[in-house]
Amino acid sequence: MTEGEFRLTPVDVRNQEFPRGLRGYDTAAVEEFRGRVADELERLLREKAILEERTRHFRDQLTAFREREKAMSDALVAAEQLRTDAARQARHEVDGMLNEARIKADRILEKARIAETNLKHDQAGARRQFVAYVASFRALLERNLAELEALEREERDHGEERP
Repeated sequence: MTEGEFRLTPVDVRNQEFPRGLRGYDTAAVEEFRGRVADELERLLREKAILEERTRHFRDQLTAFREREKAMSDALVAAEQLRTDAARQARHEVDGMLNEARIKADRILEKARIAETNLKHDQAGARRQFVAYVASFRALLERNLAELEALEREERDHGEERP
């Protein structure tokens, strides 16, 4: 066995036999020491098992945390994309609404210009009609006045001839 492959268990320590020599170690002291070594080895193996279980638990937790982190990162990326898309859509809608409003405003302005032109044309026509009416009325009045003056002259001329 190489050093890397050698595994010592508490049972190995408890069952280990040593050859006896003439002036060997005190058997009771060796047995006591073997017992203490075996007990310590058992404690260390239990502690190792507990630590391995905790390590496995921590690795599982780390894996779960990494999965959550990835999910949150994915959600954050998706939320950012959604925000970007919503902002782009809102800008697009605003641009459309502005263009539509400009078109409506241009139509309204064009109708107002046409109405203004029509009103000016109607006003000019009404002014011409008024001027024509005044001229016509003046001519009528002048004819009537001339007739009245003629009637007065005739009345005067006839009145002087009457005795």
